[in-house]
Amino acid sequence: MSGRAPTVSAPAPSWWARLRQGLWEAARARGLVTALEMGWITITGGLRDGARLSGALGRLKGPFAKLGQLAALRVDAFTPATREQLASLRERVPPIPFWRVCTCLEAELGRPLGEVFAELDETPLGAASIAQVHRGRLVDGREVAVKVQYPWLEASADADLALLHRLMKRMAGGPGREAWFEEFAQSFRGELDFAREAEMTRAIAARFADDEQVLVPTVIGSHSTSRVLTMSYLPGLSLADPEALQARGVPQGVVLDRIVRAFAQQVFVDGLFQADPHPGNLQVVDEPEAATRPRVLLVDFGLSQRLDPELRREMRQGIYALLQNDLDGFVAAMGRMQMIVPGHEDAVGRAVATMFERLRGAEGGALALSGDRVLALKDEATALLYETPGLSLPPQLLLTAKTLSTVFALGRELAPELDVMKLAVPYLLRFLATPDGGAPAA
Repeated sequence: MSGRAPTVSAPAPSWWARLRQGLWEAARARGLVTALEMGWITITGGLRDGARLSGALGRLKGPFAKLGQLAALRVDAFTPATREQLASLRERVPPIPFWRVCTCLEAELGRPLGEVFAELDETPLGAASIAQVHRGRLVDGREVAVKVQYPWLEASADADLALLHRLMKRMAGGPGREAWFEEFAQSFRGELDFAREAEMTRAIAARFADDEQVLVPTVIGSHSTSRVLTMSYLPGLSLADPEALQARGVPQGVVLDRIVRAFAQQVFVDGLFQADPHPGNLQVVDEPEAATRPRVLLVDFGLSQRLDPELRREMRQGIYALLQNDLDGFVAAMGRMQMIVPGHEDAVGRAVATMFERLRGAEGGALALSGDRVLALKDEATALLYETPGLSLPPQLLLTAKTLSTVFALGRELAPELDVMKLAVPYLLRFLATPDGGAPAA
């Protein structure tokens, strides 16, 4: 299954390794490790050093790594240099020892490892802020991917979030940050519940049940708990490895077409989407037909979002205003989405007027913009957002914008000859035409 020999029993660590890991987890659960680590970073000026801050957040995992990942998107709160370093947390979080993973599995599933797995790969497929994933094979022969939550996270959540709250006030204090952090804390607690992720995975899988070219893993409920998530496994070629795709002769334009349509469907039509479409979470099924009829595999639904109906209505109102060049209507929609901190309406209005001027000269209007032009405008808006006080994005809106911009940017790498905006427009038009109470008043 990998370069290392698979195993069906937990390896026996030395007494020293077990003691050291146990003491560290106990101290971590009580907030002692985090207080020392972040205290040292703060005292020595590490909060202004993106590399040091990223390293500390990655070691601490949990909400620290998660907040670092999200902070990398906060153009209204952090410098570009700091955001670039924090973005590395998306893929570079150190894993916990394999023996500890095994003891967690036995405790959660209530059975010895050998009664559940015929094989379990020691090398993780990946390690992230909340969990790490191992490939395995059940005793009934099914190939699976097993996501195991770090064992101290639930116990440490309160202390971790309290410390992060204090740090956020020092790093990015200002209007709107309090509400943003409250939403972040609520979202993090939700991600700790793998039953929720299983539900989201099943719901998104149901949307693509009739689409043979877009696949979502099957949740195996009998081998899942609130802290272990077992899913079907398919060998995949990651989009993070373009050389492997080229070596297999995978038509990247076809892959891009399917990815763009899949995410446009999720965001605009379903209002339920996988909100972390970085290349490591997008794969092509590794099979002989990949060179002629590639199938796309979406993985990792921990950050999935179900858009609030009120937010969808206001998004629709804002897009209507944009298409009609209605500056006042657009700013009003921003206000209803709580994007403008009271007292900063004039400054935000001037910033938005600048962006409207950029769009005014577009031939055919906003819907006729190319994908590259949309990304260029996104970069301009990003810079403007960073420079404009009193402008704050709600987490759901931030993740929606990030998801779409990530998919659009993927087009430049996979198939720059394709216009991703043209692929997405039919789904956007369906969103605008949906009669859910969001149409503008006559």
